[in-house]
Amino acid sequence: MERTTLGRTDLSVTKVCLGTMTFGEQNTEADAHSQLDYAIERGINFIDTAEMYPVPPSAATQGSTERFIGSWLKKSGARARIVLATKAAGPNASQTWIRGGKHNLDAANIRAAVDASLGRLQTDYIDLYQLHWPSRNVPIFGANQFDPRKERNGVPIEDTLAVLGELIKEGKIRHIGVSNESPWGVCEYIKQAEMKGLPRIATIQNLYNLTARAFESTLLDEVCFREEVSLLAYSPLAFGQLSAKYIDDPKAVGRLSIYPPTWSPRYLRPAVLDATREYAALARENGMSPAQMALAWCYSRWFVGSTIIGATTLAQLKENIDAFETVLPVDVMKRIDEIHARYTNPGQ
Repeated sequence: MERTTLGRTDLSVTKVCLGTMTFGEQNTEADAHSQLDYAIERGINFIDTAEMYPVPPSAATQGSTERFIGSWLKKSGARARIVLATKAAGPNASQTWIRGGKHNLDAANIRAAVDASLGRLQTDYIDLYQLHWPSRNVPIFGANQFDPRKERNGVPIEDTLAVLGELIKEGKIRHIGVSNESPWGVCEYIKQAEMKGLPRIATIQNLYNLTARAFESTLLDEVCFREEVSLLAYSPLAFGQLSAKYIDDPKAVGRLSIYPPTWSPRYLRPAVLDATREYAALARENGMSPAQMALAWCYSRWFVGSTIIGATTLAQLKENIDAFETVLPVDVMKRIDEIHARYTNPGQ
């Protein structure tokens, strides 16, 4: 499996990362261990999780994903062989089960989050510690327009970086990254780090798939290229929509059929369905499954540091990893862009 170096760090990771947000919800502990074993067998050394997982988030399951990974690490003895990434939840008053719903990116909350994650993961350190979403007002999770009426008092970025710097010195985390961030946010994190001698972000984990390509047009790609911040692309199959299984069978079992549509309505928009039909037809015309083409396209993008894949079965995981070997013909890439021009970012 091909590897890349994240940002300006010494973290050498595979171009495919195992995402784990189904562990504890759609996947049992045994399922989780089987997926982790298989990923390692296939050469993957990069695992991503979060204190909030699994999703959909709930008080009953929160932390299960990290616990399942922790029990696997203890059983497998594989800690030294992997790059382990997790995330601290940003403010969300509805998630009262995470530090009383008052969680934010201040020193007390980040320290509590890191210590809890270390305990669940049964490890002494986290290779890449990420901020799951910003403390300040910013459009995320399907909201794609900035609304100044939603302004709130966020934790200053320099304060967040200061405590992360302390945790690095203490050996609890090695490197840091952001998630669901904007160009302004990336630039501000870098500016504060350079002005005040604080740790520099190495990665940004943002949405990126055939129906959501805003990363290319929001200046994030240029910012990240020039500042050497690696993109970790999440949801490359748009919650499974780009596999076309829901187009083929609206009752197909998966996140978009199991959970209420309010959980991820963006992938149920009519334009997403229309785009998916065209992408699926293109894939099949060229002897590929829709999932294979969607992943191969994401894997091939020059600015993607690593693509985070998730699966609920080993068969799905195998297909997702195998897609890394697929090279899309120039004509297919051209036709993908033509479809994108007709359906521009409907899943953003």
